Amino acid sequence: MSVCCLSCAQHIVGTFLSGYLMGNVNQDLAALFASMAGLLASRAENPYKVKAYQRAADSLRNLPKEVGVYAEGGELRTIPGIGKELEIKIQEFLSTGRIRAYEELKTPLPDTVREWVNLPGFSEPIVHDLFFRLGMTTWGDLEALAQSHLLQTLPGLGGRSDEILKAIRSKRSNCHQE
Repeated sequence: MSVCCLSCAQHIVGTFLSGYLMGNVNQDLAALFASMAGLLASRAENPYKVKAYQRAADSLRNLPKEVGVYAEGGELRTIPGIGKELEIKIQEFLSTGRIRAYEELKTPLPDTVREWVNLPGFSEPIVHDLFFRLGMTTWGDLEALAQSHLLQTLPGLGGRSDEILKAIRSKRSNCHQE
């Protein structure tokens, strides 16, 4: 290929690099969302949430421009499948190169913490929040939280403090006997 001048050469290189970079950011983010969809599906999470991540991944793979251009213009929600929550995750990825929610999803819960899912009213998302956001790691931590009545503020757990506390104490006493 011959180039007539330095300006044309710079334009060709710039076009190549922007296309190369565009593909990487969009493809990397699409792969991340697809992976999140798979992890959520494997945990039997809300199927609509799984589908939202899959749809966002498909849209990102097929964008005509780099996703950062949409972000700079405040136009992320014009991308099919991108709502408020996914917009926040895209902005987080663009500014940090990672998505905390993905890091949490791919990090397995310790066996002891995973057992909390069997407590009355608990679900995997609640247990994830307790572990990753509040730093709860032991039955003692959980018991202290239940005694403080802060668990009542979580969806599905209000008014169940006594039941939860009883279940925690029962589990702790069984653990000490083993």
